[in-house]
Amino acid sequence: MRRTRAVLAGLVSALFLAVGGIALSSPASAASLVEVTNFGNNPGGMRMHIYVPDNRPASPAIVVAMHGCGGSGPGFYSGSEFASLSNQYGFIVIYPSAMQEAGFGRCFDTWSAASKRRGGGSDPVSIESMINYARQQHNGDINRVYATGSSSGGMMTQHMLAVYPDLFQAGASFMGVPFNCFASAADYPPGGSCTNGSMNRTPQQWGDLVRQAYPGYTGRRPPIQLWHGTNDTLVPYSLLQESVEQWTNVHGLSQTPTSTDTPQANWNRRRFGTQVEAYAIQGAGHSLPSTGMARAAIGFFGLDRTTPTTPPTPPTPTPTATPTTPPTTPPPTTPPPTSPPGSAGQIVHTQSNRCIDVPNSSRNNGTRVQLYDCHGQTNQSWTYTSNRQLQVYGNMCLDAAGSGNGAAVQIYSCHGQTNQQWNVNSNGTISNVQSGRCLDVWSTSNGAQVQLYDCHGQTNQRFNLAAR
Repeated sequence: MRRTRAVLAGLVSALFLAVGGIALSSPASAASLVEVTNFGNNPGGMRMHIYVPDNRPASPAIVVAMHGCGGSGPGFYSGSEFASLSNQYGFIVIYPSAMQEAGFGRCFDTWSAASKRRGGGSDPVSIESMINYARQQHNGDINRVYATGSSSGGMMTQHMLAVYPDLFQAGASFMGVPFNCFASAADYPPGGSCTNGSMNRTPQQWGDLVRQAYPGYTGRRPPIQLWHGTNDTLVPYSLLQESVEQWTNVHGLSQTPTSTDTPQANWNRRRFGTQVEAYAIQGAGHSLPSTGMARAAIGFFGLDRTTPTTPPTPPTPTPTATPTTPPTTPPPTTPPPTSPPGSAGQIVHTQSNRCIDVPNSSRNNGTRVQLYDCHGQTNQSWTYTSNRQLQVYGNMCLDAAGSGNGAAVQIYSCHGQTNQQWNVNSNGTISNVQSGRCLDVWSTSNGAQVQLYDCHGQTNQRFNLAAR
């Protein structure tokens, strides 16, 4: 046992040197890594660093790049190729630093009950806040957000795609594990049922765990790229197949690959449609990503096909800049409705031109509302009343199931409390009287669920209540 632990500790030390803790080289650019100390709601107590390239489009994509256990955001910045690719292709990179203790040091929380459900708290909510900061401060494109990471960061990549499927467009997980593999922090390497080599669930069981993370979600699921070394003993290579089974089930795909190839020496790739790719790296231990793999991930995201343009002003902050609280656009004190009280109409999302919709014309209390193509049926017909309720079917109200960021928005029998009262504001936002937070969607796709979030007035929070 003493010898086994020594070997494992050596493997972990090698990983930290490769991708987490040693500055191997600095990307050549005038832009610099900047720490943001006040980026919003941070229940995980995490640190945030951000890299904004000098040359980028007016609305750049956002990549969240996450380190392994014991590492840090700055370490992963220096020890991986994502920042240099950012210079080339013009996307923003967020480097979170985990602060939760597990295994061999600070790791991303993929074990707690709070982390395993959308809006539950801990690290996933902190990462969501970082993305929102990048959107507000640097005009990041909320429709092009991607996750990647190594070891604990690879685990968190799969985790975030499960908990926030409407926020991420795709992910690339290096040496990760399936979502909800860990039962507790003690389950982290080197022991525990997840990484002791015995984990074996059916595809249906794995898929159900993902679906339970965001109950009722029927929208698009993000594609995923999975990487693992065949000689990895710290996070066993067998877990690559468990991840394949989970994500192919989530996407409704066969366990039989649609194609196999070797894009590069010792890179054996299986493809399952266009949604799942699995790379088995022959002879590699716990040491990914190695040279060229970050570029393959960026290619999978589709970010290698964009030519950056002149950056918008003002320029990227310098490391000595003191970040401030992200600006918000507060709703007017006495908001005028965009259609008169008592008139029925659709609530149209201006960014997507889709409507707030009650799925399957449900009349059940607690049914979450979503975006869907406008069709004018009764499940999309809302009446804004004189007491600020948004009613559907004549007797059910738009209802906030909570008051925090990410709280569900649903229908419920009308009762007149403030969580069912809404301000229809002149800037296009619709804010909840109880919390002051706004209706918000992370995606423009059919099935994207509506939530509450801090009001900021960006296009994903703008709606038009139009009488028919």
